[in-house]
Amino acid sequence: MPKNSRLPTNEQFRTDFPEFSDKTQYPDASVNFYLGQADALLNQDVLGDQFVYLAELFTAHYTELRGRSLAAAAIGGVNSNGSAGVVSSKSVDKVSVSYDVSSVIDPDAGFWNNTAYGREFYWWWSMFGAGGRQLL
Repeated sequence: MPKNSRLPTNEQFRTDFPEFSDKTQYPDASVNFYLGQADALLNQDVLGDQFVYLAELFTAHYTELRGRSLAAAAIGGVNSNGSAGVVSSKSVDKVSVSYDVSSVIDPDAGFWNNTAYGREFYWWWSMFGAGGRQLL
């Protein structure tokens, strides 16, 4: 039984994030595991009306990373690629690619920078407890 009564279900997550509808690439077990992790680590009383969205962003971040690993494992590899940003250089022989991440990476977000979902989660999550702001 979830500790957060508003924790989204697997079905709700897949409805809100249809890019994860492929259950072969993103198995129910992975989605359910990360929804459980979101339930354990996030608090709906603190996050209020943003709880469901943040729980889904959290789940999407980890589910995407797991999907990458499962795809790599299917062809006998391991995926540890955390690239993001715009391709700034590439080469063909011995395959190499470099990314300009300055526009998409938050230097304080660390691991959360590995997916667009993680970057958005980190931004929203960091807004809680940030205190008031005055715009001039």
